[in-house]
Amino acid sequence: MDWLREIDGYCERLGPEYWAEPINAVTNAAFVVAALIMWQRTKGIAIARVLAMILGLIGVGSYLFHTHAQVWAAIADVTPILGYILVYIYAVNRHVWGLRMLPALGLTGLFFPYAAATLPLFQMVPGLGDSAGYAPVPLLIYIYAVLLRHRAAETARGLAIGATILVASITFRALDEPICGAVPMGTHFMWHILNGIMLGWMIEVLRRHMLGLAKVPQTPQ
Repeated sequence: MDWLREIDGYCERLGPEYWAEPINAVTNAAFVVAALIMWQRTKGIAIARVLAMILGLIGVGSYLFHTHAQVWAAIADVTPILGYILVYIYAVNRHVWGLRMLPALGLTGLFFPYAAATLPLFQMVPGLGDSAGYAPVPLLIYIYAVLLRHRAAETARGLAIGATILVASITFRALDEPICGAVPMGTHFMWHILNGIMLGWMIEVLRRHMLGLAKVPQTPQ
């Protein structure tokens, strides 16, 4: 693998220079700001703080990619995103569904065959392009929201809101190249801003659910 191969995948980038994508680079601050806010709000909730840390790493990785724009930076970009997805699915399985650790891990692992099965369907959607790779995620969140609507209605609504924000975010990501001629700076920066909001919100949904569980009176044994 050529780790230093240049990648030009976004409308704003017109050359290999470090600062060729200033807007895409700077808007990664949305991830870092969201991570710092959620770190403060999740004191005492370990899994939520892990997610906040990963959220910060998403901002760092994406910044590296939109400045260096090389293969190694692309890996630094997508790895924390995958990590966030897997940790969040585990957190919902463990703390919302109430599964034991091994079943929660096993169900989390099913994300990979699920993504492999649904990705080809999204690749058939006109206009999605390489953004199709992210499309299985909001669908999965909607599925969880529907399944949880009776068990944890507020949490289900929160998940649905997050999925809707992600759909809007993916739309902006997909529009980046098609409307590049009309919008020279592209629309990818909105992917960063909306995702920062969405990922922080998803942590907040988990935080509220876990705090709600802590307030439930325990039945005397």
